[in-house]
Amino acid sequence: MLPEDDRPPPAWLGDVSVGVDAWTQRAAPASDQGESRGPGDGAPRSGRRSSGRRQSGRRQSERRRPGTPPPPDAVAEGPPADPEAVARKILLDQLTGQARSRKELSDKLAAKAVPEDVATRLLDRFEEVGLVDDEAFARSWIASRQPGKGLARRALAQELRRKGIEDTVAREVLDEIDPADEETAARALVRKKLRTLTRVDDATATRRLVGMLGRKGYPPGMAFSVVRDELAAAGREEPDPGFD
Repeated sequence: MLPEDDRPPPAWLGDVSVGVDAWTQRAAPASDQGESRGPGDGAPRSGRRSSGRRQSGRRQSERRRPGTPPPPDAVAEGPPADPEAVARKILLDQLTGQARSRKELSDKLAAKAVPEDVATRLLDRFEEVGLVDDEAFARSWIASRQPGKGLARRALAQELRRKGIEDTVAREVLDEIDPADEETAARALVRKKLRTLTRVDDATATRRLVGMLGRKGYPPGMAFSVVRDELAAAGREEPDPGFD
């Protein structure tokens, strides 16, 4: 054996980390060293990690996918809503600030899947108390459409029919229209449109004005009479008699 002074220095001399490793390996029991260095030790650890990954995968698969709604909570949702109470609220909301025909309200309830018997019973009740009144609705509709849109009786009758107003009710209300008011509305339409026809000849202007009044529901006789008078008042030539 070489004297202590002649022995070569340890490999880890000058490197603290190597020295620590050398010291811990010497101090550890052989069984621990085998477990830490043995080739078989990696397999169990790998197996445990694999098992952990499988468990984690199962947990992730059990989670809700993004965008999917949570399962219904029967306690939070409470008992099913009363169909009649739901229908009553729909009707009151629809009638807030605006009159509506019975057909409009019936269509709205049907769209909300309200049972037909419930809808009929509530609409009958609303009619009894005056909250639904097709005749009053028709009068209100005419009062808003005739001055604003300048619609004549024929056009108003078509609109009321689309709203579900019965023909007998519509005729009764339309008969209340003053013919003088209808003619006044026609003249106002012609004067407004005539301001945009300064660059066209009189025959073209007449044709366009009479066509406009026809689309508003005015009969041909009244339409041409009004157009002829308004063209004359504007200082334009009298249109071709063939339009009469």
